[in-house]
Amino acid sequence: MTDAISNARSVDRVLRAMDTSDGAGVSLKRSIGTPQLDMLDPFLMLDSISTDNADDYIAGFPEHPHRGFETVTYMVEGAMGHEDSIGSKGVLRSGGVQWMTAGSGIIHSETPMQEDGLLQGFQLWINLPAKDKMIDPRYQNIEAPDVPEIAVSKGADLRLVAGEMFGKTGPINGISTDPVFVDAKLDAGAEVSIPVPQGHAAVVYVFIGDAVVSGKDVPTHHLAILKDGDGVTLKGGKNGGRMLVIAARPINEQVVRYGPFVMSSKQELMQAFDDYQRGNFVRKAAS
Repeated sequence: MTDAISNARSVDRVLRAMDTSDGAGVSLKRSIGTPQLDMLDPFLMLDSISTDNADDYIAGFPEHPHRGFETVTYMVEGAMGHEDSIGSKGVLRSGGVQWMTAGSGIIHSETPMQEDGLLQGFQLWINLPAKDKMIDPRYQNIEAPDVPEIAVSKGADLRLVAGEMFGKTGPINGISTDPVFVDAKLDAGAEVSIPVPQGHAAVVYVFIGDAVVSGKDVPTHHLAILKDGDGVTLKGGKNGGRMLVIAARPINEQVVRYGPFVMSSKQELMQAFDDYQRGNFVRKAAS
């Protein structure tokens, strides 16, 4: 994909993230998966956590199941431990990312590995095509040093988790929706144009400061939904801004979901609950 942009995306609308909680009472801001934006194919949910009050995050996300989709956890600041039913265990630290393909079923927990200080990060849910919903679960755990950093121009710095641009390729691979995932930090007035594949669903979420997205002002904790095109132009606001640019190919299939299960029919959804209750999600780690 070339970095040149011939058909820049404009902003369709800007939505304020909704305050909510999940897990054992973790305070979040949700921008996809709300009454105002139920989903944006293939994106099912986008949550942001950003607090230095330990009471808002210390309880974490106790053991829970997933089937039929992918979860992406991106840690901006802090440390989050994880453990699951297929034997994976580790700690996600500042700048790291965990791309989990739940597939046929996995049970996992996520626990903050700190008792004070700033915890800031994201969790994104991405649907899987019907043909992939029952594939074996897998992880891609990426440490911060393995995420390419790109100084595009003065005051414009990118971290490329997924996708290709400016001669770099993000470390995440083998994902059917061909995602783009970029963390962009822009000084006040700094500008950058980021290529985004034509036809992909695409959003920009500003989580620090403010930004101008394709000429539209976007404040902190707001989501800009983009129209189609082959790229987007970002500019740091008066105090600079930091934002995620996320895009992926739509699946265009029926979605039937409830809680942690995302399937293609009511029958598949009922089977997911039955399998979970019978203990069929639990697997042994490979020897």
